[in-house]
Amino acid sequence: MIEKDAFVERYGGIFEHSPFVAERGYERLASDQALTVSTVHLALCQAFRAADRDERLGVLRAHPDLAGKLAISGGLTEASKSEQAGAGLDRLSPAEHARFTELNDRYQREFGFPFIIAVKGLGKDDILRAFEKRIKNTKPDEFATACNEVEKIALLRLKSMHPES
Repeated sequence: MIEKDAFVERYGGIFEHSPFVAERGYERLASDQALTVSTVHLALCQAFRAADRDERLGVLRAHPDLAGKLAISGGLTEASKSEQAGAGLDRLSPAEHARFTELNDRYQREFGFPFIIAVKGLGKDDILRAFEKRIKNTKPDEFATACNEVEKIALLRLKSMHPES
């Protein structure tokens, strides 16, 4: 089995800027368990779900706004940059960018964390529709939805690390 430090080094960025998820996820793996996308994802998600609400909120808040200031300034993680570019969020018109900024700001005020969606396979119009729909959710429902999206993003990131799986 891989050593804990190596595991955290490898998987610590799967949950955005939240290596504690990998640290705790490591403890959930059996000593003889193969590291597959499925086993690692399950361990990380179990650790994330077991975290208290404030810790999970911290994970949500670690995510960047979609097409936001970090994207413009080049401050995204490589994973976030690639994910947003794949959805065309790096090629917005000024009007589209203004709409994303408006929705990001409203969403952040309403829920206290950025809008999170697994963007792989989605285009900017799909994302805007989801944004406009989810901004009407209750706070508990949206917290749960955002946590589910974080887990989807984690799975996609793991699959990109292990394309053979």
